[in-house]
Amino acid sequence: MLSRDDTAAEIAAVAARLVVDEGQDYGAAKRGALRQLGLPPRTPLPDNDTLEAAVREHIAVFCADTQPAELRALRELALLWMDRLQAFRPHLGGAVWHGTATRHSDIHMHLFCDDPKQAEWALIDHRVDYHPGSAQGWRGEAVEALTVRTRSEALGQWVLLHLLVHDHDALRGALKPDAQGRRPRGDAQALRDLMAQEAGA
Repeated sequence: MLSRDDTAAEIAAVAARLVVDEGQDYGAAKRGALRQLGLPPRTPLPDNDTLEAAVREHIAVFCADTQPAELRALRELALLWMDRLQAFRPHLGGAVWHGTATRHSDIHMHLFCDDPKQAEWALIDHRVDYHPGSAQGWRGEAVEALTVRTRSEALGQWVLLHLLVHDHDALRGALKPDAQGRRPRGDAQALRDLMAQEAGA
């Protein structure tokens, strides 16, 4: 019988494949891993740091030859939108910021507006089609999300861009280091610096 730690590692490994190969978010991937492994719904799940480590390991083993170029293409697409939306202090987060994205990943961008409707009006003014919805913010609260379908010529496919709209005053909290001491998201200059640093490594 597997120990609790062994079970969590097995769940993380299966979930990591779903994240990398199918673009699932962490929550959906963990639940999918439980189903694939035939484990009870109440089985303790690995935390996000454990899953992220498994994702990085999966990429290193199975995608090392393709993932860096796919990540760069997504980051370049993110920069294009960050420049377009610079009035709303865009900050990139998620897998594209942290470096674990593949061609199956969505782009998650946080906007900080004096009026939450400003970003939506800007999309309407520029005739950008979007789908309104909601998403979970970093404090667990519901935030407005505007999802745009945008083309990556480098990848030869469409990519979903999720614009999470926050109040302007939320920006300070958005930059607090995460549990690993990392910046959880960054602005356009931080992303350019990160890309330059990785290109020179």
